[in-house]
Amino acid sequence: MKHVSLILNIVLGVAVAVLYVLHFSAPAIPEEIMDEYEETGEYFPVSRDIVYVYFDTLLNNYDMYYDMQKEFLEKQQRLEGELTRISRNYERKVVDFQDRVQKGLMTRSQAQQRELELMQEQQDLMEQRDNYSRELMEEEQVMHRQLHHSIYEFLKEYNRNQNYQYILSHSFGGPFLYTDMSLNITREVIDGLNRQYRENRGR
Repeated sequence: MKHVSLILNIVLGVAVAVLYVLHFSAPAIPEEIMDEYEETGEYFPVSRDIVYVYFDTLLNNYDMYYDMQKEFLEKQQRLEGELTRISRNYERKVVDFQDRVQKGLMTRSQAQQRELELMQEQQDLMEQRDNYSRELMEEEQVMHRQLHHSIYEFLKEYNRNQNYQYILSHSFGGPFLYTDMSLNITREVIDGLNRQYRENRGR
């Protein structure tokens, strides 16, 4: 029993000695941080090295995005209109073929030949639809890459004077549950992007 008490006393003594060394050898907390701690109860001051942009707001107010989106939608409507026109023309041919067969206005050989022709037209129509879909998808991907590239290049130049370590993208439902509004530079970035876009478009 005495041995157990002796071991506990030694362990406690070592622990006290370690705490003593750590206390007196640890670097002192800067005075300005201590002042903030007394006011806020927190040791960590807000860093201005990290800012953020509401990406949805940026896109909705970026003139380049508006123009590209308008052009894309116009092309989409044009292709869809063309596809609708071809589809209706094909449907009329099918109805006419069925009507002629029912009325006995075609020989069996003629009907078989016409059926093969309509099947080929249907296949061509489906291929045309797939081609339009791929074309629009590729164009949309290129549009998004162009937008991201223009935003990145602008922020790279913009940050030469600001020296932020990070410029984050923020959106509703994103990973950030709370953000300090003083770190929001969305309006600055929108104004700068639109000014640059107008200048480049006028060249």
